[in-house]
Amino acid sequence: MSIDGKITSGDSDSLDSDRDWKRICGVKEGLYQYYDLEKQTDFCFLQSGRVFEKIGMNNRGPSVEKIPVTGVVIDNKPHLNAKGLRHLSTWLDRVIIATTNPNHSAHTFGGNVQVIQYNNTIDFSALLTELKENFDVDRVTIQTGGTLNGLLLRQGLIDELSIIVAPLAVGGKGVSTLIDGEAIHSVNDLNKLKALELTSCDVLKHSFLHLRYTVLNYS
Repeated sequence: MSIDGKITSGDSDSLDSDRDWKRICGVKEGLYQYYDLEKQTDFCFLQSGRVFEKIGMNNRGPSVEKIPVTGVVIDNKPHLNAKGLRHLSTWLDRVIIATTNPNHSAHTFGGNVQVIQYNNTIDFSALLTELKENFDVDRVTIQTGGTLNGLLLRQGLIDELSIIVAPLAVGGKGVSTLIDGEAIHSVNDLNKLKALELTSCDVLKHSFLHLRYTVLNYS
């Protein structure tokens, strides 16, 4: 993210930090450190179909390399089409689609693509429990957008934050941040805010920082 908490470049889907920040002098030189860290995360990640659509997953052909990783994709609309599912299925060891859409194409895709179906809304606490009990998933790296990050954080379902901070100020009122979603409206909602405990702060090359926090999920 940027120093002001932005996770993208602007308020349009045509803008994308993965693509745009590689073009900015003073940032592009150290951006590789984010991708190096990304390769060291858990063997299961959670992402949204919207983010995958935004980065062009639906336009990619079959992957030539499969990695031993499980991908859990939250996708109600759906944002992923058959081509996107095909790429994921050839890239990942296992693909799990969590959706409220009974007509999602993942239902008939087969192979290593499995579906966890919900009726009206996805119960994320139940989803994580099912991943542990039925899929032997003990840890999940959350890589979603700000709205879903905020939802999971407020539900007490995130216990650690690992953040790469780029030496970049983005600005913009409508630009996605690390934690988005509905703001609190009164002091009665202060319990929805999450205090953090810093566990490490590493100064990386080219003025990047790696911050790690424990989330203090007080009951």
